[in-house]
Amino acid sequence: MTLSILDLAPVVSGGTVGDALRRTLDLARRAEGFGYRRYWLAEHHFSPGVAGSAPAVLIALVAAATSRIRVGSGAVQLGHQTPLSAVEQFGLIDALHPGRIDLGIGRSGQRRAEITAGPAAGAAADQQEARLGDRVVDGLLIPPPFDWSALARRPELARQAALLQQPGARTPDFAEQIDDVLAFLGGTHPHARAVPGEGADLEVWILGSSGGQSAQVAGERGLPFAANYHVSPSSVLEAVEAYREAFKPSDALAEPYVIVSADAVVAGTRARARELARGYGLWVRSIRTGAGAIPYPTGAQADAHAWTDADRELVRDRVDTQFVGDPGEVAEGLRVLRRVTGADELLITTITHAHEDRVRSYELLADAWNRP
Repeated sequence: MTLSILDLAPVVSGGTVGDALRRTLDLARRAEGFGYRRYWLAEHHFSPGVAGSAPAVLIALVAAATSRIRVGSGAVQLGHQTPLSAVEQFGLIDALHPGRIDLGIGRSGQRRAEITAGPAAGAAADQQEARLGDRVVDGLLIPPPFDWSALARRPELARQAALLQQPGARTPDFAEQIDDVLAFLGGTHPHARAVPGEGADLEVWILGSSGGQSAQVAGERGLPFAANYHVSPSSVLEAVEAYREAFKPSDALAEPYVIVSADAVVAGTRARARELARGYGLWVRSIRTGAGAIPYPTGAQADAHAWTDADRELVRDRVDTQFVGDPGEVAEGLRVLRRVTGADELLITTITHAHEDRVRSYELLADAWNRP
């Protein structure tokens, strides 16, 4: 099976965090039965609609509730904690569930600081590309880059970044942090040993949304790489290309290994799938306006929003690249994504308001994917 799952532990409107966590555990058990390869948990903060703020805690719960499926983080944000603490947490989980745990690492903590500091170095190029509009590459939609400049000007973003670290703390360079993680795991760190953690049978992954430092670090250290089509569809091709160009064989990998993420909603018919996906645009809008993910709305709640042209443009790239339809239609779209990116696996995120619809979506997709 070359499909895996990324779960944000979404809180839906009218639901509670407890409901979200119980649904995550249920979905993980079902996903194992459906044959999915991995079950990853995300890290998000300041989001009323996402319960996954502490991936290590959720991973421990999911690993205990399952027996075969790999469980991991998509991703731990090293801008918010030290390499030692991440290795100790995941080493502790591995001690009880050896050979099943993935330590996925992201640099969103650093990206948050960079965004609040000012426009990215490539902002002018992104704006020029945005004016060119959508591209279709061998059947895969590549929308223009999302402009983060308006979000970067919101003062609460800087306040949130400060709350995620101790006062005066400095986040080291991402490459240095990854080297520390690998040294602690391998028992070669010059200053200390991580117990638990040293010798843990973890797969270390790097997650990235562009061809920048995350892709470079993953390639140069010979680690597997996860590229975000569902978060940043405009730059997925550059991300995987940069990773492959930088790749050097390591003890972990002889050749590059890529997983690509995608949003998908599957139902028995295209019309039903579109009905289930109606809340997605309003949910994305809440993230893109800086308010943090709201509890996932019903279709009726989304329809009741007074949509403006600016709102629609704000979410267009995410809505247009969500795979929504009947099982065959979505499976074919995902095969295009795999072919164009050269992905070895796909990482699927599905959010619906009703839990049974989300479970059924993953079940239908697994059946269609495995069908010749």
